[in-house]
Amino acid sequence: MFRFEDPIYLYLLAAIPLLFVIRWLMVSQQKKRLRRFGDPELVRQLMPDVSRFRPAVKFWLLMGALTLLIVMLARPQMGTKISHEKRTGIETIICMDISNSMLAEDVTPSRLDRAKMMVENLVDHFNNDKIGLIVFAGDAFVQLPITSDYVSAKMFLSSIDPSMIATQGTDIAAAITMASHSFTQQEGVGKAIIVITDGEDHEGGALEAAKEANEKGMRTYVLGVGSPNGAPIPTGNGDYLKDNSGQTVMTGLNEEMCRQLADAGSGAYIHVENNSNAQDQLDNELDKLAKKEISSTIYSDYDEQFQAVGIIVLLLLILEVCILEIKNPMLRNISLFRRTPKAVATILLLLLAIGVQAQTDRQLVRQGNKQFRKGNAADAEVSYRKAVEKNQRNPQANYNLGNALMQQRKDSLATVQFQNAAKMETNPLRRAQAYHNIGVICQQHQMFSEAIEAYKEALRNNPTDDETRYNLELCKRQQQQQNQDQQNQDQKNKDKDKQDQQKQDQNKKDEQKQNQEKQQDKQQMSKENAEQLLNAAMQEEKNTQERMKKAQQQPQRRRLEKNW
Repeated sequence: MFRFEDPIYLYLLAAIPLLFVIRWLMVSQQKKRLRRFGDPELVRQLMPDVSRFRPAVKFWLLMGALTLLIVMLARPQMGTKISHEKRTGIETIICMDISNSMLAEDVTPSRLDRAKMMVENLVDHFNNDKIGLIVFAGDAFVQLPITSDYVSAKMFLSSIDPSMIATQGTDIAAAITMASHSFTQQEGVGKAIIVITDGEDHEGGALEAAKEANEKGMRTYVLGVGSPNGAPIPTGNGDYLKDNSGQTVMTGLNEEMCRQLADAGSGAYIHVENNSNAQDQLDNELDKLAKKEISSTIYSDYDEQFQAVGIIVLLLLILEVCILEIKNPMLRNISLFRRTPKAVATILLLLLAIGVQAQTDRQLVRQGNKQFRKGNAADAEVSYRKAVEKNQRNPQANYNLGNALMQQRKDSLATVQFQNAAKMETNPLRRAQAYHNIGVICQQHQMFSEAIEAYKEALRNNPTDDETRYNLELCKRQQQQQNQDQQNQDQKNKDKDKQDQQKQDQNKKDEQKQNQEKQQDKQQMSKENAEQLLNAAMQEEKNTQERMKKAQQQPQRRRLEKNW
C-alpha cells in the first residue's frame, strides 16, 4: 500500500507547468533576437560550439529533480509491513448489541453511536493489549478476530449497523458464549468480556453463560446504554417502530438485569451517560486485570521511501552539472544531442529504473505463495494484501488472499475475497475453484442453502469436478437431514399438544360425570341451589374451552415476536 504522509506539499507541483511556460517564452524571445542579428543558418555556422539541445536537456533535468524533490517533501511511504512483537497486556472481547433498540436516542446521538464512541476511545487507550469485536442481536457473529491491529479495529467498528444481522432481537447468551471461545489459548493473561447493551435480553440464558465464562477465567463487564425511563425506536422515515398490536415500542435500559449479569461474570456494571465517567470507570476496571507478555502481529506499518527519491534527485543534479551548454572540444565527435535526444532518454530511464524499488503485484503474489507453502498464512496474507493494493483487478491475488484468510479461519473475510476473485476471473476453472471454496465455508457453518448455490455455480464453470459434485450431494443430504429433524421436532410438538388436548377432554368428561353423580345424590335440593350448581358447571366448561383454545393457538415452534 502506497501513501504520502504529507500530501499537502504535492500542490507545489502546479509550479512545474508554469516554469515550462516561462522557458518557452524566453526561448521564443531569444530566437527573435537571433533573427534580428542575421540569418539563423549563418549565425549557427558562426557558432559551431553552441548546442541547440543541451540547454533543453539541462532544463528537463532540473525540472525532473524539482518534481522529485517535491515528491520527497510529501514523504512517500510504502506499506503494509508485518511485524511480530512481544507486548505486556490483556485480551479484551467486546460484544456490541446492534439490535434495533440500540437506535433509540435517549443517549446522544444514539445508543449505538454512543457505544461506538466508547469502543473507539477504549482502543485509543490500549497500548499493549489485544482486542476482538463481536456483534449480536437475535444472533451473534465475530466481526473482528482478536488482534493487536487497532487500525483494523476502528475500520470494522465504523461499518457496524443493525442491518448486518437479519435476525433481530437480543441474545446476550449467544454473544458471551461466542466471546468465551474467541480468546487465545495463552494462560495467565487477563481476559475481559465487555458487553455493551441496553439489557433487553429476549432469549434468556445470559447469566448462565456469564458464570460459565467466569469459571474459565474470563470476567464479564456490562456497559448499560440508555435511560431506564425508555425511549421510542426511530425507523429512519420519520416514524417509530411499532409492535404487533400497532403500539409504539418503548425500550428502556434494564439496569437490574445488567447488574445481575456483571455479578455472575465477576465483573462490574457501568451506566453509560452523556459524559466520560463511564470511560474512566472502565479503564480503571481493566487496569486491575492481570497482564502478561503476549505475542502480537502488526500489519499496519509504513516504511519511508524518500531515500530512493533523494538518490534520483542527486543523480539528476550531478548529471545536469556535468552537461555543458556548449560542445566539449574533446568530445566534439560524440553527438548525444543531435536531432533527437534518444541517448538522454535512455539515461533517464536507466536512472529511474535504479531508483524504483517497489515490487509489482505479480512479484508480491509469488512471494505470498512461497510463504503460504511454508505454512506462514499470516505473512502470506500481508503479501497478498499488498498485491491487491497495487492491482485490485488481479483475480489471483484476491483468490490467494482468500485462501490465506481461510487458513486462519477468518471465514467471513475469506468469502468476500473469493467472491471478488470469481467476479474478476476469466478462466472458468479458476472461477469454479473460488465458488467451491465459498461452498466449503458455508457448509462448515451449516449454511446449506448458500453452500448448494455455490457448488452449483462451481459445477457450471467446471462440470468435471467430482469433488464439488460429491460435496454438493453431501450438502443436499445434510440439508434434508436438517429439515427432517426440524419436521420431527414439529411433529413432537403437535403430538404433545394433541395429548394435552385429549387430557383436557378426559378431565371434562370426569367433571361432567361427577356433576351427574352429585345431582343424583341431591334429589331434594332446592331450585335455587340447582341453578347455582348449573351456572358453576357452565362457567367451568367455558374456562375449559378457553384453555383448549389457547393451547391450540400456541406456536409449535419458536417465533420471533420482538424485533428490537
